Amino acid sequence: MPKTRTQGAALSNIEIAQHARMQPIVPLAAERLGIPESKLHPYGHYKAKIALDYCAGLDGRKDGKLVLVTAISPTPAGEGKTTMTVGLGDALNRIGKKAIICLREPALGPVFGMKGGAAGGGYAQVVPMEDINLHFTGDFSAIALANNLLASLIDNHIHFGNAAGFDVRRVTWRRVLDINDRALREITIGLGGPGNGFPRQDGFDIVVASEVMAIFCLATGLKDLKERLGKIVVGYTREHKPILARDIQAHGAMAVLLKDALAPNIVQTLENNPAFIHGGPFANIAHGCNSVIATRTALKLSDYVVTEAGFGADLGAEKFVDIKCRKAGLKPDAAVIVATVRAIKYHGGVQVADLGTENLAALQSGIANLDRHIDNVHDVLGLPCLVAINHRVEDSDADLHGLMDRVRHHGVKVIVARHYAEGGKGALDVANEVVELCEHPNYFRYVYEESATLWDKMKAVATRIYGASEITADSKVRAQIRQLQESGYGHYPVCVAKTQYSFSTDPKLRGAPHGHVVNVREVRLAAGAEFVVMICGDIMTMPGLPAVPAANAIDVDDDGRITGLF
Repeated sequence: MPKTRTQGAALSNIEIAQHARMQPIVPLAAERLGIPESKLHPYGHYKAKIALDYCAGLDGRKDGKLVLVTAISPTPAGEGKTTMTVGLGDALNRIGKKAIICLREPALGPVFGMKGGAAGGGYAQVVPMEDINLHFTGDFSAIALANNLLASLIDNHIHFGNAAGFDVRRVTWRRVLDINDRALREITIGLGGPGNGFPRQDGFDIVVASEVMAIFCLATGLKDLKERLGKIVVGYTREHKPILARDIQAHGAMAVLLKDALAPNIVQTLENNPAFIHGGPFANIAHGCNSVIATRTALKLSDYVVTEAGFGADLGAEKFVDIKCRKAGLKPDAAVIVATVRAIKYHGGVQVADLGTENLAALQSGIANLDRHIDNVHDVLGLPCLVAINHRVEDSDADLHGLMDRVRHHGVKVIVARHYAEGGKGALDVANEVVELCEHPNYFRYVYEESATLWDKMKAVATRIYGASEITADSKVRAQIRQLQESGYGHYPVCVAKTQYSFSTDPKLRGAPHGHVVNVREVRLAAGAEFVVMICGDIMTMPGLPAVPAANAIDVDDDGRITGLF
C-alpha cells in the first residue's frame, strides 16, 4: 500500500482520507459560497450538485482570477498536478483569499489500472476520497448510458428499414465502457441471424475518450448540450453524406439521461475548502479539462479558481487554451508548472527503479524537458507562470539546488512546495507568488488562429509545442482531413491524441526532442464537441490493463472499509 512521502509516515493516502473530519456539504457550501441550500442537491452528507438554474443565474457577476495548474511530461506514476491544485487552493484560503478548486472526476480505467485514483494524495486531497474515485454521483454512468443509447438507436434504425440510409460499413459511432478492456477495441456485432440485426464491425472506447464526455464538459447549459448532441456525426450514407444524431431523433433522449449529471458537483478538501469536481475527459486522448459549467460557476463565486489540465503542458495546457478557453471565452491569469526531481531525472535517462537515487548529471540532462514546457507556457501561450517543485522525501538538497539554479535563467520563480506532507501550509509560498503573478502583464494567446486549415493547426501544435520538424499522414488520412476542411469543419480546433510521456509520439523518447516527425495515424470528427481529433502514434482510445493492475490490491473488509485505493 503506498505511503505518504513524509519521512516515517505510517498512513496511506486512503487512510489519511478516512481520518478526515469532513463537514456536511450543504451548510459548508451555503456558508462559504453563499449558495442557497434549496439550490444544493445532496448525494449523502458530503457531496452535492449545484442546481443548473442557479449556475445560469450567476452570469451577471464579476469573474475571479483563473489559475491553471499544468506540468512537465510525467513519469508513469504522474507528477502531482492534482495534489498541487488542492494544496494551492488550500493555501490561497489560508492567506485570506476566497478560492475554489476545479478538478476532473477520476475515471475507473486508471483507478483499477496503473495510475490509481485522482483525488490528490497525502494531505492535499479531496474527500470523500473513495466516493470520488469510484462511482461518485453517477456522472460517468450517465455519459456511458447516453453514448450507448445512441449506439443502440443506430443499430435499431438500421434493423427497421434504415430510412436515413446508413452505409453499415461507414457507421462511425462506437460504444464505450469506463474500464480498461483491450479485448473490446475491435468487435463484430449483430451475429446470430436476422433477429439480431445486421452484422458489422464495431468497437469500444473508454468513456473518458468519448465525444459525449467532451460535449458534456464543453456545454454551457442544457440547451447547448442538446444542440451539440444533435450535431454528432454517427455515420455516412453510400454517397458519403453525414448522418447526425438528430437525424434519428436520438439527441432528446440522450439529453434526458445527462440532465441531472450536467449540474456541477461540490465536495471539499481535507481542510474543508470547497472543491468542484465535474467531468473528466482524458488529456492524452480527449481535451483533458473539467466542465465549462463548473469552471464558470466557480469563477462567479470566488476570488481565485485553481484548475488543472491533464498531463504535461504539451497536451493539457495546449488543449485547455486552444479548445476550452477558445470555446468558453476564458482567459487564465497565471499558470503553475508542476515538476518533480524524479521526473526530470527520468527525462535524463534514469530508469524508474533508480529515480530515488541522487544523480546530478541526469538532472542536468533531463531539465531540458522542463525548459521546453516553461518556454511553451510563458512564450508561446503568453502566461505569467512559476515552477512548483512537488517535493518528495528522497529529494536531496543538491538535487533541489541544482534544479532551482538551472531554471532561474527563464526569469520565472522556482518554489519548493510541500503540500503533500503539510497540506495548504506547505504551499503558502506558491499561493503568495500566484497572487502576485495574477497582477502581472498577461499576453495570453492561442497556438494557432481559428482561420488556419486543419492541417496547418496540427502542424502549428507539432512544431511550436512539440518541437517537431514536420507532420505526416498517409494518403487516406490526408484525404479525410481535406474532406473535413471542404465540408465546413476547418474552423474547428484540433485535439491531438498522443502519448503523454514524450513531446514526440514515441513514449521512449524522453527529454526535449527536436526535429522529430509527428505522424497522424487517424482522424476523427467530433462535430458535437466542435473539434477534430488527430490520433498520433500508437495511442489507444481504449487502454489495456497492466500486467499487475491496481485492482488486484483493492479490497473491502466485512465492515465495508475499503483498502488499497490510492
